[in-house]
Amino acid sequence: MLSKRMNDLKPYKPGEQPSDRVYVKLNANENPYPPSPECAVRVARFVADDLRKMALYPDPDATELRKVIAAHLNETGGVLANDDAAKKLGFEITPEMIFCGNGSDEVLSFVFYAFFDSDAPVVVPEFSYSFYPVYAGYYDIPLLKVPLAADFSVDADAMVAASAGASGLIFANPNAPTGIALSCDTIRKMLLAYPRDKVFVVDEAYADFGTESVLPLLAEFPNLVVVRTFSKSLAFAGMRMGYVVASPELRNAVTTVKNSFNHFPADNLCQEAAKAAAADCAYYRKITKQIVEDRDQFRNELIEAGYEVLPSATNFVFVRHKSLSGKQVYELVKKAGILIRHFDIPGVEDFVRITIGTAEQMKQLAAVMKNL
Repeated sequence: MLSKRMNDLKPYKPGEQPSDRVYVKLNANENPYPPSPECAVRVARFVADDLRKMALYPDPDATELRKVIAAHLNETGGVLANDDAAKKLGFEITPEMIFCGNGSDEVLSFVFYAFFDSDAPVVVPEFSYSFYPVYAGYYDIPLLKVPLAADFSVDADAMVAASAGASGLIFANPNAPTGIALSCDTIRKMLLAYPRDKVFVVDEAYADFGTESVLPLLAEFPNLVVVRTFSKSLAFAGMRMGYVVASPELRNAVTTVKNSFNHFPADNLCQEAAKAAAADCAYYRKITKQIVEDRDQFRNELIEAGYEVLPSATNFVFVRHKSLSGKQVYELVKKAGILIRHFDIPGVEDFVRITIGTAEQMKQLAAVMKNL
């Protein structure tokens, strides 16, 4: 009764959301702060102005939103936590370079369909965003996993070497679940050694929490595609907005895929709220810097308590206890009423991933973990 494609699917497994008690939820990399207050103001004004707008289809190309996102990136340089990032952009990002979709997960799906083929593998790090293998399976694209370096960073040279004969390459930077970022200079060297006739995709879901974005490289490399999201730094996980930044040619290719699947992925309310969010750089700089400050404080406390904590340029940390397994740490912390993420995957099974919440939440968790 079911298709062979359906029987072969291996779906993505999100962080658990149990309902047996109230937990401090630090397992899904959600922002602990609300979106900009301007989001609610703009949505309320949109609905109050003419309720019939809700009966009309949204702008399928998110024309006005793309203008605001372009202005946001030109002002921030793609890194909210780094005031100097915009000075390094070096060129102007235009609305014609931006594609908007229903969260970066949908955008990534379109990217896989547009740029990677079934007759050659797509190259990914062995440990990275776990939706990449899901999309590869969904579109029947072979997957070539490249082991991480000894320090758990993405092995830049090995990734490029593995790309010979591949249909493309994709990785998250900073990487997930490790939290480690490659420098812009390192990625530029990768692009120089990489075939110009293949698309090179960098998933920057967490770039706002670090120090560098690869957006400046778009001026030099027309085969570069950057995927970004509102979910993490812009506190938009419940609203769903993701986007591509690329050359107009590659952006149009993703648009063609979208129009062959769902002509209206971003609804009216989402577009209105997203415009308000992208325009309020001051608010998001403030909360992003707070998260980074709390991340570094929490990381230092765990290191002093004897944990191994990988360097992080994200809104989470990847942590290993000196004697307990990752599963044991996860279960003990859960008993204390706090949810963190454990990946039961050989190679990283002894680690747990911990989202950075409010300062109070991190103090609560630090106290628990110091006593394990």
